Order: sequence, then C-alpha cells, then structure tokens
Amino acid sequence: MATTESMRVKVEGRGIPLPGDDIDTDQIIPARYLREITFEALGKYAFFDLRFDESGKQKPHPLNDARFHGGAILIVGRNFGCGSSREHAPQSLMRMGIRAFIGESFAEIFSGNCTALGLPAARVSHEDAQAISGMVEADPHIVVSMDLDAASITVSGRRFSFTMPDSDRRSLLTGEWDTTSVLLANEKGIRAAAARIPYVNGFHS
Repeated sequence: MATTESMRVKVEGRGIPLPGDDIDTDQIIPARYLREITFEALGKYAFFDLRFDESGKQKPHPLNDARFHGGAILIVGRNFGCGSSREHAPQSLMRMGIRAFIGESFAEIFSGNCTALGLPAARVSHEDAQAISGMVEADPHIVVSMDLDAASITVSGRRFSFTMPDSDRRSLLTGEWDTTSVLLANEKGIRAAAARIPYVNGFHS
C-alpha cells in the first residue's frame, strides 16, 4: 500500500490557460535540453523556444504572463503532448510547478508519463475546456479544484465532469503511481520473499 502523501484525491490551484491543439513534446521541452543529467533543472526549459527569443528576451506566452504566475493547473486543448514519448515533457512542467492538466484530449504516452509522476490529466469536452479557460482568463486568481474521487472539476461554484482511464484514476487515488513508495511500504514482505529464493539468499544442499 502507498503512503497517504502519494494519494491524489483532490488537486487545487490557480489555472493557466494554454490555447492551441496538437502541442507536441518538442514544443514542451526542446530536444537539446534532453541532455540534462537529471530532471531537476528542466522546469526552466519548459516551452523555452516559445517563451524566449534568441537573445533570451521574453516573448508573449501564457507562462510568461504575470497574471498566471504561480498557477498549478494547465488548461490545454486537443491532443496535448503528442509527438515523441520523452518523459522529460511532463517532468519539465512538473518542475516548473504544474500539478495537474485539464484538456480535451492527451497523447496516450504523455498521459501515462503524467500518471507515473502523480500528475492527473483530466479530459473534458471542448465546451467545458473553453468555459474553464475563459473563467480563468477573466479571473486568474480563482481556484480550480479537481476531485478525482468524484471525477469532477469545480471553478467558482460551477461543476464540470471529467474522464480519464480507470487504471490511471485508481493509481492516483490509491497512490500506487508512486512505485518507490509502494516498494518501501512492503519492505518486510520483499525481504521475506528474497530470503526464500536460493539465488538471492545463497545455495544450500
């Protein structure tokens, strides 16, 4: 069983509307930054080529917009995270403070990589995505609340339903996405099983 800290029952935060469909992983994290030895510094490279020009000057982009600084829930369009399967894409967004996604649809591998990091990727209808994005755009300080148990999103008292694969939602709710935590919680059982295996515990006649 995973720890309580790993369970994702409710995720709340301010939103960041990111318009556009088919935003691929090369836009999210340009390939030249995949050479980083660890994931720790990837946050500063998220959407780098769309956020900065060649001289390093900021370009107009929602992630550069002071109104949305500190936002934790990214509101996207259709087929977000398509392209290559690089796990650096959700890693970079998580490292810059994103804790959940709301969108019309997500590339399957990107969605799976998000779940493996404990980041819910909630699917909503086109109309609901537009409504949520519009509400956040009108008031960047409102809180977006995602309830995984109820499969709903609440914004300023208005409730929206969402979907995600049952296995992903169950993994997030139980905390089983955090495989390291699951292993540590079952350490005694693992050690006991290892002690019964000859090639682990030594051979005996």
